[in-house]
Amino acid sequence: MPKLVDHRERREAIASALWRVVEQQGWPRATMREVAREAGVSLGQLQHYFSSRTSMLTFAMEFAAEQTSARVAHGLSGLDQPPHPRDVLRVVVTEMLPMHTDARATSRMNAAYVLEALHDPELREVARAGLREGREMVERLVREAIANGQISSDRDPALETDLILSLTGFTPLLELGVIEPEAALAAVDQHLDRLFDPTADDLRRDRGPGPGRP
Repeated sequence: MPKLVDHRERREAIASALWRVVEQQGWPRATMREVAREAGVSLGQLQHYFSSRTSMLTFAMEFAAEQTSARVAHGLSGLDQPPHPRDVLRVVVTEMLPMHTDARATSRMNAAYVLEALHDPELREVARAGLREGREMVERLVREAIANGQISSDRDPALETDLILSLTGFTPLLELGVIEPEAALAAVDQHLDRLFDPTADDLRRDRGPGPGRP
């Protein structure tokens, strides 16, 4: 009997091929024909699973989100249990940065997805929903840490959430070699240390303005 091919498995293999093409050649070169070649299937076979480039990209991003979640879960499993929220946020942020091969592929797919979403209302809504869900997860962690006294109660949870997510802005600096991963990690650690140290702002105020500061 011929081997039955798992539909989901084949779609994931095509999504992984799309990641590789985007990572190595960029989104403009990620045509359905090129992705089919990378996946080792015919164009007709690929079109059996994805009717358009947009549908292929959408599935690839859903699969990328699942893979990122799996990497975060793996990172959390290595922490003390229950993990401290600072450590949880560090894992979440660093897995969103292009620090290693899998994360770089996901990062470049995200960039391609956002560019497409800017010109496609349907994609824009899907992308917006995914980003909103991720932001809500981070804000829940911040609010829980405030409630547990791990972050000062005078912090604005919404603002602190946005500041944490702004750390993912290191992505283009890392991708273009402007800074090294160690520098990005140092900045992430310092931000989280200040957030979770309720005396940090008091110490800064006590020291007064530093050189070049008003």
